[in-house]
Amino acid sequence: MPAQNVPQIRHYVDGEFVATAHAFADRSPVDGRLVANVCEADEATVDRAVQAARRALAGPWGQLDVQQRAAVLHRIADGIEARFDDFVAAEVGDTGRPLAQARSLDVARAITNFRTFADLAKTANTELFETPTADGAGALNYTVRKPVGVVGIISPWNLPLLLLTWKVAPALACGNTVVAKPSEETPASAALLAEVIHAAGVPAGVFNLVHGFGGGSAGEFLTRHPDIDAITFTGESKTGSTIMRAVSDGVKEISFELGGKNAAVVFADADFDAAVAGVLRSSFTNAGQVCLCSERVFVERPIFDAFVAALKARADAWRIGYPDDAEVDMGPLISQGHREKVLSYFRLAVEEGATVVSGGTVPVFGDARDHGAYVRPTIWTGLPDHARCVTEEIFGPVCHIAPFDREDEVIARVNDSAYGLACALWTTNLARAHRVARQIRVGLTWVNTWYLRDLRTPFGGVGLSGLGREGGRHSLDFYSEVANICIKL
Repeated sequence: MPAQNVPQIRHYVDGEFVATAHAFADRSPVDGRLVANVCEADEATVDRAVQAARRALAGPWGQLDVQQRAAVLHRIADGIEARFDDFVAAEVGDTGRPLAQARSLDVARAITNFRTFADLAKTANTELFETPTADGAGALNYTVRKPVGVVGIISPWNLPLLLLTWKVAPALACGNTVVAKPSEETPASAALLAEVIHAAGVPAGVFNLVHGFGGGSAGEFLTRHPDIDAITFTGESKTGSTIMRAVSDGVKEISFELGGKNAAVVFADADFDAAVAGVLRSSFTNAGQVCLCSERVFVERPIFDAFVAALKARADAWRIGYPDDAEVDMGPLISQGHREKVLSYFRLAVEEGATVVSGGTVPVFGDARDHGAYVRPTIWTGLPDHARCVTEEIFGPVCHIAPFDREDEVIARVNDSAYGLACALWTTNLARAHRVARQIRVGLTWVNTWYLRDLRTPFGGVGLSGLGREGGRHSLDFYSEVANICIKL
């Protein structure tokens, strides 16, 4: 593609689309082609965005009531829906994920995020207490929600639009203003969102978008800015630690959804075919690049060999290819750099003594996809629980399967992790499901399913998997300050 025809992705600051002098390349993980040139924000641009957000907080946006803000969010949702195919193309261009997944999950969920939080904000609970006083007249104590202020949002590359809107929607619903930084790997759908927000008539400065990297770039400039009131971040645990140090002096509100080394547990009484299909999906969806994916699989010994054989057969048949192929099951990893990280674990697993049941290699297509970032779905057995490939998050299409003999044993092994995000249990014994789920040290446990979400429920992890909860009123609690008002009667 001639350089002059490559699109430029700009920042959106104070109601204007602006360019900066330095740019970086946005490349397709499918075939390595240049998708766009992305402007990188300097410190002055980030400061301008923060100051615009600060002014907007005290301007017309701050005068809107919750019903009016909800109406704005519904207009944004309608705008995404009107440009549905544009958003699908942007997501697929940046991530290489199957077209069907972008349509059914990513863009559809972005629309739902705005509509859900618009409606939740309108019905958010407050408290009212009648308080006795010495003179007998009494008092009323009631709570109100106030915006936190200017919120810095840093979103990841694995589900770019879904996770960005998951934060922007409740932040705006609660009356905050926003400075968002998407991943440098996936800027396109965020830029489209800025266009939709602009067209929806959102006042200048309410939503700002800056592009760039982490350290020494837009991410660091944003997290260290003294006029940011809160930071919400989804991404790697190490980056979360860095952000925590950056905001500690200002004692700012933080919400972190970080990594996971999630387990799936398959008991011998499980619906065998459903469990195989479920673990296939939970291990390899989006090339394993979902924080909720199962990288550790524990199978009760009587069905262990049969389960490994069945999962291998399904993984070997997993179709890898172009995102617009209607039969494709899995696209590439996000980048060549990330593929090298995943491949380094593939090599390490062999060094640690793993049996490679399936995959472990790079597919050869004989076409442009050979310039992409593909790997095969990979299954290992034979590693001890303390092996690095069993304890460290890989974030690729890979799982290790190990046998277990007793319920108490598998609970202890699942919990023996620095992470604690999610777990999937497969069993037809309802009493066992309730009993085990309560003992697993994670924020979210599925029973006989995976990735089934109700947006009103809490989402988040423990340990290295994060701080705080998102979803429903839990998101509203983070993006608002609850204040008490006492009226003496």
